[in-house]
Amino acid sequence: MHGDRARLEGPGHGAARPHRGRAGAGRPRCRRARAGARVSFLITVPASTANLGSGFDALGMALGLYDEVEVRAADGLSIDVSGAGADAVPRDESHLVVRAVRAAGYTGGLGLTCRNSIPHARGLGSSAAAIVAGVAAGYALLGRELDTDALQIAAQFEGHADNAAASLFGGVVIAWSEGERFRAVRKDPHPDVRPTVLIPAQESSTKTTRGLLPAEVPHADAAFAAGRAALAVHALTTDPSLLLAATEDRLHQQYREPAWPDTVRVINDLRKLGVPAAVSGAGPTALVLGSVPPEVDVQGFDVRRLEVDTSGVRVRPLD
Repeated sequence: MHGDRARLEGPGHGAARPHRGRAGAGRPRCRRARAGARVSFLITVPASTANLGSGFDALGMALGLYDEVEVRAADGLSIDVSGAGADAVPRDESHLVVRAVRAAGYTGGLGLTCRNSIPHARGLGSSAAAIVAGVAAGYALLGRELDTDALQIAAQFEGHADNAAASLFGGVVIAWSEGERFRAVRKDPHPDVRPTVLIPAQESSTKTTRGLLPAEVPHADAAFAAGRAALAVHALTTDPSLLLAATEDRLHQQYREPAWPDTVRVINDLRKLGVPAAVSGAGPTALVLGSVPPEVDVQGFDVRRLEVDTSGVRVRPLD
């Protein structure tokens, strides 16, 4: 059966293997690379899509679209960025990858070469990917394997673990929190789940779209969302024929429509034709779990057919 293997806070296939972390352990102590540790690594981290319909802040899936970060121990700090968002990111300690490296406990000199393919501010987890890359880089420079605290460090940046867990572990993830502790279960996707993303030129701020959400929703809509989110896990891992019903949402998308009306129009057009579609994360990208019929007008969207990434973040020594 597809998707019947679940791992609590575990790695994706091919990712750096974690050891068991102490439950509730705090942030790693700040330190420099230990003597004899490798000092140069290539970090490859996947994009992610979150919510997948009604699974708001709870469901995520890794996508076969990747950022790469070469990281090395160095004197001082140097940052080179190319690709998506290169003109908009800082080149100092406020760079998100650097902040995540520091949060992982590495305080030494640092050289970064970032090659970005994940579009920024489009609902494809670019921030979570940068954070996960930085955490993995910090661990690697310290000679440590990824452990259960890696998810805690990464998720604390955004306050929810759906995107971070997907980029860490790959596959389909179910994320939640217990007090201040973030948790995630990884599931294998069904091989027939083939995502397509429709990426508009428009950017979207997570803060702005969250601000459109009401403080309360009708009980009937909450109950509807619970059922659809549960069904989404089954559809993504076991029975993709249920994806159209599983991705129906009454919890958040209708409230955010003013932020990206063209995205909602395309999603509605697809769903009327029986094609599963939903907003990816905070938008404005549309996630399509199937092929886009030619009669659907996607002018103005960058259409990309992707695979589900099942490996999560990968760390390769360069020395």
